[in-house]
Amino acid sequence: MPQPRIKIYTRSFDLRLYRLAKGLFCDWKDTEGKPIPCVRLTDQTADGYFYTMLRDQECDVAINVDEDAFILDPQAVLDLVGTLLEGGYANIGCSDGDPATTGRDKTVTNPFFNVFNLQLIRSRFDRKAMVRRLEDREPYYPFFHWLADTFPTLYLPARRHADGITTIALDPQGRTLCFHTWFSRFYSMPSWIVRRIEPSQGMQRQRIDAIIREAYQLRSKDLPHFGTADRLAFAGNKLIRWLIKIPQRIARWPYKLKRHIARKKEA
Repeated sequence: MPQPRIKIYTRSFDLRLYRLAKGLFCDWKDTEGKPIPCVRLTDQTADGYFYTMLRDQECDVAINVDEDAFILDPQAVLDLVGTLLEGGYANIGCSDGDPATTGRDKTVTNPFFNVFNLQLIRSRFDRKAMVRRLEDREPYYPFFHWLADTFPTLYLPARRHADGITTIALDPQGRTLCFHTWFSRFYSMPSWIVRRIEPSQGMQRQRIDAIIREAYQLRSKDLPHFGTADRLAFAGNKLIRWLIKIPQRIARWPYKLKRHIARKKEA
């Protein structure tokens, strides 16, 4: 049986955060000793990046890792690829209905960490089958509802970190897969701006940086050192990302208003 072609995908907004997350998975190899490619996906919608993965015909199995998810046990993650294929699963991840994630929809797996059998998903994929329900909390819910209705999903256990926010994802054997910090959208914003937008979230960067340090310490790895050229690259990348993101957000306002009105009518 030929070995699956594996790639690691990260939907990323903040280049610095991506580089810190990538430092924990950039040197992985598959069972044949070949380097596993890492793909940074920028300017992708909350559900569109799944379809980007599916269009990549050079990938059979995708390991989806958010830029604010920090890998603790690479071997446990790679072992999930075997579990995925042997068990006939299309998707492995933590339920969005778990109290340690969001406590919302049990059928959906929150996309901070997934292992996808793209080859299997492509065999029955139908974009028209992605039907958005009024009660859907996130744009990616239709994709995961269809996935769970069409193929087997393996839901991973999870628990809360001592900081009360970060999710710790575990494999079926109880090994720690990753720390997912949440609130990375506030990571690149100055705290004073965050406090104006969302007063309760102003200190997220300090908390996330503490989790990053903990992850690197547990992996016995040194934190990357970023020089002046890196910091300039981070600033330039941030500017480009915001210039693209703001028009994207504005373009969605009519749709969001329409859904808000529909929900009010339902209530």
